[in-house]
Amino acid sequence: MNKEELIARTKSFAHRCVKLAVSLPDTCLTNHIRGQLIRSSTSVAANYRATCLAQTKRSFVAKISIVIEEVDECQFWLEFILDEGILGKKNMELLLKEAGELTAIFIASRKTASTNK
Repeated sequence: MNKEELIARTKSFAHRCVKLAVSLPDTCLTNHIRGQLIRSSTSVAANYRATCLAQTKRSFVAKISIVIEEVDECQFWLEFILDEGILGKKNMELLLKEAGELTAIFIASRKTASTNK
């Protein structure tokens, strides 16, 4: 998968997370989750774009590490929605799968970049 495809994939992930977040019922807890999920998912897309502009391997590793943290946070909030019974697993399966796949891709990228320093 090339960087343009990953840029599109992370942006799509952010859009899907935002759509899920705004569909949550209006409670104190879901309002908090909504904000956190929107922030972390859009951060995945924005920070991956920044990663693509890194001028050094060291900068790339630092930036991709931020992307990994943010996608992991998304996965946390998606799992939390399930744990709280706010939405059922059927509604969450594809986003959880995508969060896991993106995490694996970015960890592998960081490992490759770190090895090639």
